[in-house]
Amino acid sequence: MGSLPFTSSTPNTMGIELELQLVNRRNYNLATDALDLLNWIEPRELQDKIKLEITQGMIELNSGIHTRVDELMQELKELRGALIKSAQRLNIDIAGGGAHPFQSWSEQRITPSERFHHLHRKYGYLAKTFTVFGQHIHIGVANGDDALYLTHGFSRYVPHFIALSAASPFYQGVDTAFDSSRSNVVRAFPLAGTVPVLTKWSEFENYYDELLKLGIIGSMKDFYWDIRPKPEYGTVEIRVCDTPLTLELAALLGCYAQLLARWLLTERPIEIHEDYYLLYQYNRFAASRYGLDGEIALQGADKNSPAVKQTIYTSIIERLHDLNRYAKNDAELKALIRLRQMAHDRQNDASWLRQTYKQRGSLNDVTRMASELWMKHTSLPYVQ
Repeated sequence: MGSLPFTSSTPNTMGIELELQLVNRRNYNLATDALDLLNWIEPRELQDKIKLEITQGMIELNSGIHTRVDELMQELKELRGALIKSAQRLNIDIAGGGAHPFQSWSEQRITPSERFHHLHRKYGYLAKTFTVFGQHIHIGVANGDDALYLTHGFSRYVPHFIALSAASPFYQGVDTAFDSSRSNVVRAFPLAGTVPVLTKWSEFENYYDELLKLGIIGSMKDFYWDIRPKPEYGTVEIRVCDTPLTLELAALLGCYAQLLARWLLTERPIEIHEDYYLLYQYNRFAASRYGLDGEIALQGADKNSPAVKQTIYTSIIERLHDLNRYAKNDAELKALIRLRQMAHDRQNDASWLRQTYKQRGSLNDVTRMASELWMKHTSLPYVQ
């Protein structure tokens, strides 16, 4: 047994985490009611699936483990119902979105917890700027070698997940010109970026042990990679998504990851090599900045071939079409259709937020309407 054993789990199962905004009903700025909200959750056993986050205007919702997207959606609705009841007792609302449009990071309060206070001491102001909201997707894998392959494989599709989920065009009261400004906040942390180009779990254990011995990390939680293996859960975790404005889109993104994993681990279409991440940062930026309209660069057939450019929405449509053969039920086929329509229409949550601001002229109103989307079970046209 190695120093960092990988817990086997059922391949291609999925679960998601959603970091959500707590907003007051006076001006729709972030509230500071996370502790009270958690105490009001009923039934009490659901408190295991609803957790505190680093600052008190955030709450995290955790799904169970699922094989089907429709069953995931049903659980998310039940958890939403419990959150809404608790929020109503406190006279606050809950919203999705990758960043609150106008909160000030300096006003945020660190949640009382030894780990959160440790992070605040370690990272200074970055801890409070981490009041951004992401969706994390976990996909089950059988062993550590498969986990590393899937981690690398998913990285090719990071622009897809960023562009489809992008929901943070406004930050600190201004339009950032990015579809996902949240992506830039996350990148400020040390040990952000990508996993080393390793393909064997034994190699990864050696890497982990070395950083542990040097005192650079204390656990896997200290890696802020975009995609990371989670050996204690037996999963690979995608961490680049903004929290969508609706549960429907969150479930669709989970399904997309599940279908990608089936394809990647079955066909092993990607070769991992030392230059594997050569274009990664360029493509990640394109997705964060321009969303579905961004243009990514693809490596040529060999080192002497020029890179090929492709729009992100075209790349998504092509991949979704190819994944049809890996869909196992009607719910998955419908998910592919909805995602394909989003890409075709080049509509994501960032575009909805901008359109709403153009109509209303107030970021307070934008946040209020975003909370209504999440709490009143309203679907946006592109995810219906």
